[in-house]
Amino acid sequence: MVEQQAFVGDHAEIREEVRKLCAKYPGQYWRDLDARRAYPTEFVSELTKSGFLSVLIPEEFGGSGLGLSAAAAILETIQASGCNGAACHAQLYTMGTVLRHGSPAQKAAYLPKIATGELRLQAFGVTEPTSGTDTTSLRTFAKRDGDEYVVNGQKIWTSRAEHSDLMVLLARTTPRDQVRKKTEGLSTFLVDMRQALDNGLTIRPIRTMMNHNSCEVFFEDMRIPAENRIGEEGKGFRYILSGMNAERILIAAECIGDAKWFIDTARDYARERHVFGRAIGQNQGIQFPIAQVYARMRAAELMVRDAISRYEAALDCGAEANMAKMLAADASWEAANVCVQTHGGFGFAEEYDVERKFRETRLYQVAPISTNLILSYIAEHVLDLPRSY
Repeated sequence: MVEQQAFVGDHAEIREEVRKLCAKYPGQYWRDLDARRAYPTEFVSELTKSGFLSVLIPEEFGGSGLGLSAAAAILETIQASGCNGAACHAQLYTMGTVLRHGSPAQKAAYLPKIATGELRLQAFGVTEPTSGTDTTSLRTFAKRDGDEYVVNGQKIWTSRAEHSDLMVLLARTTPRDQVRKKTEGLSTFLVDMRQALDNGLTIRPIRTMMNHNSCEVFFEDMRIPAENRIGEEGKGFRYILSGMNAERILIAAECIGDAKWFIDTARDYARERHVFGRAIGQNQGIQFPIAQVYARMRAAELMVRDAISRYEAALDCGAEANMAKMLAADASWEAANVCVQTHGGFGFAEEYDVERKFRETRLYQVAPISTNLILSYIAEHVLDLPRSY
């Protein structure tokens, strides 16, 4: 693999254990799932049993009580090993909303069962068909009715909804035209999908170019106990934002892992493939692109580590989280292109896994936030330029 540099808090032991686990799930396992658009139940179950999906849960609730750097190390290593952490990564980044803003009763009720795997928290209901990343314009509405909220609306790109027991849901509780700021009047809920399914909740899978288990979900008079609201009513947007920074950082770590896989795979093929009596890796036309994406990956990796350090120090890290996600996604996509080009026609053959990983990493140019919105954020909030939208 691409040589690992020594960093403080690198979690070398965790990385080694994750690599051992991933070795049990080679390319053929993922190719079979991809062909059937099936969920990697065995892989996710073993990650759960090994404690890797509960690293952020405090020890008192059955987790490891580690920081975001441990979660990043796990996801990066999964991707660098050729596996796909997208099957379960939301459990790590949605965890922050519950850990930071959930009530003691909510934590006691749900965290121990999430830690053991009895419950899965892998669905994040925010994006809607009409609003996209304009989160404050979402239309899903939760109306208070005694000790319950009645929810009506729709979400899209709610990945893993079919394979999750719990969903963190963002909905309006006060109409937008009745609040002072558009970020007000939004509330966050922890939805028990086991109870809600077919009782106001409908899930419809969306077939996409990669096996991402994406869905659209519909709420029709779905009832949520008021005790399942996270934090104060109307303050949910702020609660979600803290989770979004973690999401961007962790997905950036995944992209670094993807880039390392593509670089390793391209390098190994360039060494082994002989044309005109010599290894193609001897040609600078092959060497230079691989070397260039390696350098870009390392630069992006440093940005990811900076974002993690600020997050763990409870410092403002909005700019760093956004830049880390953009740079890491760019690095993985550039590495993917170089890997395909190095392999030539074989890069499109399923048995090499390049085309599968190529499709999977392409997603992160768009999700969880597009490059253009990141650039707009940097322009406005870092460079103090006028808001463009």
